[in-house]
Amino acid sequence: MLTFSLGLAWLLLAPLSLWVLVRGRNPARAGAVLTLVLLEAATVAMTTEEREAAVVAHDVPPPSVFSMGCAEHAPVPETARLSGPRDDLTLSWAAAPDECATAQVTLRPEGRRLRVWVREGPVREEGKGVRTVSVHVAHGAASLRVPLDPPAAARLRPVDGRTGRPIPRPTTPTR
Repeated sequence: MLTFSLGLAWLLLAPLSLWVLVRGRNPARAGAVLTLVLLEAATVAMTTEEREAAVVAHDVPPPSVFSMGCAEHAPVPETARLSGPRDDLTLSWAAAPDECATAQVTLRPEGRRLRVWVREGPVREEGKGVRTVSVHVAHGAASLRVPLDPPAAARLRPVDGRTGRPIPRPTTPTR
């Protein structure tokens, strides 16, 4: 109701105040300026009050299908393989029941070692060396592929960033 009253005041008083500013005498002009200032102040006060109290539907992000059962955790890669002409790093680990659809991977080269950190959960801002990639789950194993730019050196060894232990290469089944 207060918003309606303020709008009606603008419709009636603003044109009258402008007419008095152009045609009126000095005391009437001062009253017209005061009226316009008070209308503007009331509008600003009402706008800030409404912004604090109202939650607009487009301000709230919709729940993602993948974020419903996706808890933040840091999986430990069980295997790491440089694929192609050493321009991709494929990491895999045992999949959790609430495996996320994406993961953030941080890569930091240190000499002949490539330190790798994997974090699943809500996406944060990407910093230097951090990439968001999709996680593929099949047969109880989760894997992801991280593009390397520039391609890795021939003797680069992936290691777990948290522990510093080398991540083993995948073993191929023997027949």
